[in-house]
Formats: sequence, C-alpha cells, structure tokens
Amino acid sequence: MSGIRSTTSRPTPRSDGSGAPARGASEFTELAQRVRVSGLLRRRYGYYWAKIIGLPGILAAALIAFVWIGDTWWQLFTAAALAVVFTQIAFLGHDAAHRQIFVSGKWNDWISLILGDLLVGMSYGWWQHKHTRHHANPNKLGVDPDLELPVIAVTAESAARRRGPVVRWLRSHQGWFFFPILLLEGVSLHASGVRRVVARGRLERRWVEIGFLGVRLGGYTALVFLVLSPGIAAVFLVVQLGLFGLYMGMSFAPNHKGMPIVPRTVTLDFLRRQVMMSRNIRGSRLLDAAMGGLNYQIEHHLFPSMPRPHLRRAAPLIAEYCRDRGIPYVETRLWASYAIVVRYINRVGLGERDVFTCPLVDQRSAIGTSV
Repeated sequence: MSGIRSTTSRPTPRSDGSGAPARGASEFTELAQRVRVSGLLRRRYGYYWAKIIGLPGILAAALIAFVWIGDTWWQLFTAAALAVVFTQIAFLGHDAAHRQIFVSGKWNDWISLILGDLLVGMSYGWWQHKHTRHHANPNKLGVDPDLELPVIAVTAESAARRRGPVVRWLRSHQGWFFFPILLLEGVSLHASGVRRVVARGRLERRWVEIGFLGVRLGGYTALVFLVLSPGIAAVFLVVQLGLFGLYMGMSFAPNHKGMPIVPRTVTLDFLRRQVMMSRNIRGSRLLDAAMGGLNYQIEHHLFPSMPRPHLRRAAPLIAEYCRDRGIPYVETRLWASYAIVVRYINRVGLGERDVFTCPLVDQRSAIGTSV
C-alpha cells in the first residue's frame, strides 16, 4: 500500500504456552533500559513551562480580541482560532495527565484540572478513567472503551448487534460519515464530562471539577452571548465546538482505528500489546506540533510519561529494536492513515467478520488465540 511502511513483512505469532510473555517482559525491560540511558525520560521543564504560560496567554489574548472585535460575522474566524487554541491546551492537559511534565503527581493533577476543566471544559476525572483503561489494553474487545463508540461501529461485534433499517444503512456507509460525525465530538466531550462529575461513584476533587466546569461552560457561553447577537452567537458556538471536535478527532483517529482488534481470550505481553495495536504518523516537526505528539502513538503507549519533545528522538531507536525482534512497527503518512480508517470502518459496517487482521500491512494472517 502506497505511503505505508512497516518494519516487518508480517506479524510473528507468539504462543502464550511457550513462554512468550516472559520473553516479552524481558524484551521490554531491555528496551526501557536503552531508552532511560539515552536520556529520553528526563523532564523538559523549560519546554513545558513555556507552554503552560504561553497557551493560556494566547487564549487570554484571543478572548480580549473577541470582545474588542464585537458583534460581527467576522467572529467566525475567532471561533476557528479558539478551536485550535482549546485543542492545543487539551493536548497539554493530556501530557500532564500522563505525568510528563512534573515529578509530583499532585502538580500534574492540578495542571490537568486547570487546563482540562477550567480552560477547555473537559472533565479530567472522566477522561483519566477512560483513557487509563484504553492504555492498559488498546483495541481489546470488552476492555478498551475506545472501541465502544455511540454511533460508529469499529468492531464486527458491535456492527452485528440488531439495529433498525436506518441505522443499518448508516452503518453500511459509516466510513464516509466518520469525519463529519467528528463535528459533534466537541459537544460529546463536554457532555460526557458533565455527566461524570454529577453522577454517583467515586471521583476525586468532584467539587473542584464542578466549580471549574461551571465557570468554563457557563462563563464562556455567557460571554459569547453578551458580545454577540443571538444569531451570530449561536453560529459562533456551532463553529467553535464543531472545529474543536473535528481537530481532536482527527488527531486521535489515526492512532488505533484499523489496527488489529484483540479478542477477549488473547493475552499479549506489554511490548507487543502496545506496539502491534498502535500506528505512528510520520511527518515534519510542524505535524508533531499540530498533533500534540500523538503521531508518535507507539512511543507514547510504551512510555506514557516520556515528555513530548523526546518522542521524535525515541522513534528510530524503538523502531529498530522492534525490527530486530520481528515485532511489527507500523507508520504511515497522515492522509494515508485517514484513508485506512475510512476503508476499515466501511469494512466493519458492511459486516466483514475478519477484522482482527491489520489492513495496514495488507495481510491475511490471523493472529487469533495463538498470539
């Protein structure tokens, strides 16, 4: 497939009964030692303090400009700019939640709360619970919450559930609707966070999150309607939320969609579980900045606390290590990854059952329970 590169020609099956998990643990320990010796896990305080100060500063400047510009349709450009700023702040909150910024867990937690709840309007507690489960078992049925989407079916199991004729038709064409549906992701992220903080169940710093979300969502909406006339304000919010959701979705979608789906009964060692279910997007440093480092998904899943600036340097080291051990390390260009996602989701929607194989490497070798 054009534009796609894998460090191996085909996956190497591993048998749980042959001691592969133990070998996998030893292999990851060796890799972790190499990464540590290379200095790729050391903190980057200067880089992150610049972002912690700079991004809220840019947001403040954008809001001041918004008030100064006043009631005009030109504010739709401000809405687009704010969508980008909010997404970049969300990426920084993601880094803090993964303990990439500070040694102190409390410092990272509070930075995540301020950036996520107060500035972006996303619940840190809701996101952390969901994202931790995803990192533990990416693309594993019944475990990874990112496989259970409310509208799009990304597994044969969810596509096979009984639906009405309209939903069945939508599912059969769902690949083409995937990116337009991302325009609703911003609303979904805000709503999911609000539901989590007001629902029963354990949630640390619940009242802090309720307060921060109330100020962010209520205050921001009030500001928009105070500055703009009702019609323009409504369109402004639609544009800002739509582009925010689209940007977030287009940054996360290439990372795992279209990669192997792991059956419930299969157990993989940590190294293979993270590498084989993730996809990197190669490109320039500008792409690194635009995607918040999420284009180095393999490195991020292997070493979640690795500071974002080190991911690009770690990639060649990890790719070579995987190649030497016959572990598929998959990377592609951004637009090729989107084509793969659309094609894969369409395959699922059309009822294709063999979705455990990876369409990226164009192979038909089922890993199955022999992995």
